[in-house]
Amino acid sequence: MDEPWLRASRAAEVDKSGSGAGIPYETGLSELLLHANKFRDLVVDLPTQKPAVLRQLLLPIVVSALGWPKDAGAWTGMFEAGEFTEEERGRLATYLDEHRHRFDLFDAVDPFAQVAGLRTAKDETKGSALLVATAATGNNVPLFSSRSEGDPLELTPAQAAHWLLHTQCWDTAAIKTGVVGDPKVKAGKTTGNPTGPLGQLGVIMPIGRSLYETLLLNIPHGRVALKEDLPQWLRRATEGETDEPPSCATPVWQQRAPRGLLDAWTWQSRRVRLIPEETSRGTRVTRVVVAAGDRLLVNPDLEPHTAWDSRPPAGRGSAKGAKDAEVSSLRPRRHRPGRAAWRGLEALLAVGRAGEEREATATRAGFRTSDLLNSLAEAGEEMDSAYPLQIELTGVMYGNQSAVIEDVFFDEIPLPVTALDQDGIVYGALLSAVGQAEQLATAVNHLSGDLRRAAGSDPIPWDKGQRPGDTLLHALDPVVRRLLAGLQAAGDDFDLVRRGLEAWEHKAGRATWRVAEQVFATAAPGTFAGRKVVKDGKEQIYRLSTAEAAFRRRLNEILTLASGPRRTG
Repeated sequence: MDEPWLRASRAAEVDKSGSGAGIPYETGLSELLLHANKFRDLVVDLPTQKPAVLRQLLLPIVVSALGWPKDAGAWTGMFEAGEFTEEERGRLATYLDEHRHRFDLFDAVDPFAQVAGLRTAKDETKGSALLVATAATGNNVPLFSSRSEGDPLELTPAQAAHWLLHTQCWDTAAIKTGVVGDPKVKAGKTTGNPTGPLGQLGVIMPIGRSLYETLLLNIPHGRVALKEDLPQWLRRATEGETDEPPSCATPVWQQRAPRGLLDAWTWQSRRVRLIPEETSRGTRVTRVVVAAGDRLLVNPDLEPHTAWDSRPPAGRGSAKGAKDAEVSSLRPRRHRPGRAAWRGLEALLAVGRAGEEREATATRAGFRTSDLLNSLAEAGEEMDSAYPLQIELTGVMYGNQSAVIEDVFFDEIPLPVTALDQDGIVYGALLSAVGQAEQLATAVNHLSGDLRRAAGSDPIPWDKGQRPGDTLLHALDPVVRRLLAGLQAAGDDFDLVRRGLEAWEHKAGRATWRVAEQVFATAAPGTFAGRKVVKDGKEQIYRLSTAEAAFRRRLNEILTLASGPRRTG
């Protein structure tokens, strides 16, 4: 509660002198929450730690203490206040004081987010690297690791707390240590464990100008408070009536749906015990016990931090497909490595404001966006149209049956609030620009394929090697981000939006030609004369001139605003 273990950047108005610019401020949980408006953002060692701290700690504390915003109007009132009121701050302080004893990381009876006395039949422990996603342990060996599994890893209490929360959210799947009391233990191990809950999602988090705004942006309004929906520090591990803290009772392993969003946010996907020891440098954690925890059944009606895919699963048999459809027609939409966040705007902007409208949007578009963006769409009319909203996308790519972490995905883009209005000009402008970028990449790939056919070879397969379209999308990335920022500042001004689209098309056209010129420069001399190719019984001649003419024609069809003056001339 009080010891400085969280790091945050200060808001600009707090550090006017600039003396602390760029230096993270270390603080405790109480100060961070009660004065959230004075902090810009959390500072973490790995991007995946931020959603873990927010979901496992900050968000459920705020909601558990203050309740859910009743509706869009109540949410807007809190958001526009810019900080907790004196009354809200008092309720938060009372809550933190009342439950202070549940937030001791090394408490002998009830350690935070752990199970006291958790042990194996042989009292075995493992190195603390088991918690750290970037450290070498078992089969999880990072490519550029400077240490091996045999090297002890000393974690400070602050580091151990961060990685403890991270493990509950993102831990790998497969085999876990079998501990006393777990009914699924066989030969000292448990198998079939899923990844942590966030590992199954493509996490989407709206980010505001201050930590206070970020907290509000990640709390959906209109939820109903349920008596059984509690954060893990208030939830009992046993289903029976008991006054004992959860770590005192024999842990119950179960698979179930969450009882509410507080339950889902603080889900204990692993049973953990940190083993501290005193060293000359202070308390350190070098050994841990990490076992299987509860298995979560993802509920699309509860989970707000991901977009959803409503299209039928590819390659599913009719029987299995029908069984999956009975469970849910929506699946979490995970992020794709190497793919910029703006290329998924179609799913991000699949907004439906009411229940039936959301279902209709999901059916029509094949996607359903995060409920947080749906909530923003409902409150959007009351917000400043030029509000500098940022969207952070986070994910983990697992390998070898999800037993190892292969890569971490992180991207951040500005998102105009006006884009959440599907009847507005910005919504159509953004989807048009993103579609044009994909079409331009396809046009460059077609040019490359035509020239390779003219030289007597086959086009580059889509799944082998790097195609010139991929190079173009990389080159267009800063241009698209500049367009997003420009449309954000333009608000709903029609003339500014149109001028922004024209500027985008001119810049996109120049970037496309730069990549195309590289393709032309590598063309073999024989492409001038060309070759005859028989395809589907039809004879076609591929040569340099026809390839260039087809490419120019495609560009004019894609970039209509930029090609208009050229056609007139």
